[in-house]
Amino acid sequence: MNKSHVKATMLALTEAEMAQAEQKYQVFLASARLDRSEPIENDEQAQAETAADLAESFDDKVHDYASKIAVLDQIDFGPKTEVRPGAVVKIGDRFLVIGVSTAAFECEGQAFIGISPEAPIYTALEGKTAGEFCTFNGRELIVSEVH
Repeated sequence: MNKSHVKATMLALTEAEMAQAEQKYQVFLASARLDRSEPIENDEQAQAETAADLAESFDDKVHDYASKIAVLDQIDFGPKTEVRPGAVVKIGDRFLVIGVSTAAFECEGQAFIGISPEAPIYTALEGKTAGEFCTFNGRELIVSEVH
């Protein structure tokens, strides 16, 4: 498994999500601006306020993605023998990448999902090595691989 490719894929996906959030932020921000040289109707004011609120929520997402990118840049994705940040862990037929939360993605024909060390499942997995079991949500899981 090429973990540097997994990291690069996670970075590319997160950067793309950040760019999309920035684009939506700009669209809603533009909608929030009113021409003050003309009388403003009540419905125009309400629409502008709604657009400003939406712009703010997308601005928050931009900052979240920027934080994820910073974390990914700092994590050591070198070989691991136990579950900790930078590890890629196989549970069932899915690989979990310990670092930041992401949507499910494919890399080199395998299914991955990024999880944060703050995720509840990480607490159950932390420190486990290949072949060990853990319990999560009442289910027993086996850590079949740690990279």
